[in-house]
Amino acid sequence: MQIVTEVLLDLGEGDSKDINESQLILLDIKADNKAQYRTLSLGKELSDARAELFVLLAGVDAKETQDIVIANYKALQKYRKELENVPKEEYIATKQADVTIYCDGGCTPNPGKAGSGVAIYKDDKLSELWYGLYEPMGTNNTAELGALYESLLIAQKEALNGNSVIIKCDSMYSIDCITKWAVSWEKKGWKKKGGEIKNLEIIKQAYSLYNEIKKDVKLTHIKAHAGFEGNELADRMTMYAIQEKSESFVKYSQEINVAEILKMRAG
Repeated sequence: MQIVTEVLLDLGEGDSKDINESQLILLDIKADNKAQYRTLSLGKELSDARAELFVLLAGVDAKETQDIVIANYKALQKYRKELENVPKEEYIATKQADVTIYCDGGCTPNPGKAGSGVAIYKDDKLSELWYGLYEPMGTNNTAELGALYESLLIAQKEALNGNSVIIKCDSMYSIDCITKWAVSWEKKGWKKKGGEIKNLEIIKQAYSLYNEIKKDVKLTHIKAHAGFEGNELADRMTMYAIQEKSESFVKYSQEINVAEILKMRAG
């Protein structure tokens, strides 16, 4: 909250030494009382947003322009609020990454036909799509691990080319396997209490590769189906892998029409 002071009112008046209709509304002053607005508003409490907007509207005489300023400010506030829901580390990493890799794996049903997909963005622009690792009797976990491993291979090449890389994976299982659990499993001779380690072969491969490149590549979790284009495209590539029964992991060679690809549905 902000207390209305002489300084704030001076900023709101600007060079014109006057305030406009929208500013009166922000101060909760009726138009009939405009002549006494300074006296009536001093000492009032304003939200930070109202105080900022009051200053931004200084010298803006045209009502149409005032409305534009207000609309733009509301859009900015919405953007700020959305950023509050993004983990700080993920936001900074995304800002600093030359290459962002989204990976996903899927299975229909589970267990059943499985496939993996990847979407690659360079300088925040969609660059490539990859798909494959089809299994006639796989699981969600094998598909997710496969997608993450292929993403690590791509990340390794990009890092060698001097690019900063972030991998965004929607499977906490896959991330925990190679960043947490594998550390303990390896120390115990790749054993764990309670039975066998499922998907051990691919976990070992991904864990080994991750340890080689983790200083150059960031691995973060992203919520699935939360409106992130890259995540949705990686998901559709898993569907395409199952549709094409592609055991190899290959680059999507058709024209990349994002809208059409997003319309894909599991068969």
